[in-house]
Amino acid sequence: MGGHVIFSHWDYFDQLLDAALGPDSWNTLQRVSYVWIKGRWVAYPFQNNIAALDKEDQVSCLSGLVEACVANATAPGRPANFDEWIMRVMGAGIADLFMRPYNFKVWGVPTTHMQCGWLGERVATVDVSRAIANVVHGREDAGWGPNAVFRFPKRGGTGGIWKAVAALLPADKQLYGAAVTSIDKDAKQVVLSDGQVIQYGSLISSMPLDVTLRWLGRAEWARGLQHSSTHIIGIGIRGSCPHGSKCWLYFPEDDCPYYRATVFSNYAQANCPAADTQLPTLCLADASEPAAASGSSSRCGPYWSLMFEVSESSLKPVAQQPVQLGGTAGIWPAVVAETLQGAVATQLLRASDQVVSIFHRRLQRGYPTPSLGRDAVLGQALPWLQQAGIWSRGRFGCYKYEVANQDHSLMLGVEAADNILLGTKELVLAHPDIVNAQKNTVMQYTASASQSSSSSSTAVRPAG
Repeated sequence: MGGHVIFSHWDYFDQLLDAALGPDSWNTLQRVSYVWIKGRWVAYPFQNNIAALDKEDQVSCLSGLVEACVANATAPGRPANFDEWIMRVMGAGIADLFMRPYNFKVWGVPTTHMQCGWLGERVATVDVSRAIANVVHGREDAGWGPNAVFRFPKRGGTGGIWKAVAALLPADKQLYGAAVTSIDKDAKQVVLSDGQVIQYGSLISSMPLDVTLRWLGRAEWARGLQHSSTHIIGIGIRGSCPHGSKCWLYFPEDDCPYYRATVFSNYAQANCPAADTQLPTLCLADASEPAAASGSSSRCGPYWSLMFEVSESSLKPVAQQPVQLGGTAGIWPAVVAETLQGAVATQLLRASDQVVSIFHRRLQRGYPTPSLGRDAVLGQALPWLQQAGIWSRGRFGCYKYEVANQDHSLMLGVEAADNILLGTKELVLAHPDIVNAQKNTVMQYTASASQSSSSSSTAVRPAG
């Protein structure tokens, strides 16, 4: 769920996905990402492209960069938190204009509440000389990052990838539709909502670590782990996309509730209905009722779509009371109406654009927060569980956002299984900086690997 695309640090991962879907089942796209700020598009990463700002903001950002260089050269020790890292690396100008407001919209907590050990390839640092040269020459500098080129399936979206991967595994080793309700670590039993009891020798669990810890009587550790929730809003629009090849877009300001929008129709043609499909107009983009001529009857396309992400936390509540939209759009949580209003305010949509589909889903767990106390909890909880025969892995299984992408999550499971069966080291969990630094071409996927299984090991994932 959300704007997940495929870019990888492992040949193994790429080969597995090609085996599941076929090598011709992918679109390969160039990332075209921008930040909408002060009524203009600034190429991503923002800190490399301050040349696009007005002169006053350019001066503020460049002055902050120079001051940060001087201060960082004499600063004692490591930054105490993410905010201090921002100030040391980027300075006050970029911090106040982009980094602080944007990251609060993403994480739902201030940057002072977050550690900085997770950063690695997640946040671009700044080459001061290059930044100055970009300003002098008015140059756009948008090629940074591990996802500058990415893949997306031609059909089926992200969910289709993992259904195809599951089809590589023996059907009799898979069970769906029964939630895990408890784990007895001493008896080594998992209890399901339908009454089944599964005996295991070793357990790989991608259930949220905080849930597992509470079940096993370690609520004090669970309280040290924080997460944000995510609202996914999808809007289908009649017409041709006016945004060229843009992919995902960032929004640090308070004129919209979302921190990121994705032009989802640009990822795959099948993400939208065919142009000759007839659909009625539900409402206009400003949530008002369409004119009688366009609202009641179905009409052909073409169509394009946007997907928005809105974070929620105790410090950043989201309006969810029911709101009636215009036309036949029906009743939706208020955040949907606010998203439509924001899309018009940020010039993603025109007020008169015809909305033909609306989607909303709230994910209780969207991001595992790299909080200040996270590593102290993980340093106790993960070894304690492993001593009891439980390998808690995955995006929320081990709460390490720095290894929480799709490739990381799969390889966490692969390495956990190898550790159980062969005693090999788990590099992804223990050394995120190393595995993220370069592509692993040593591990290779073979079809026979997916067919192997052990009668004494069990993999458990959360229900839903």
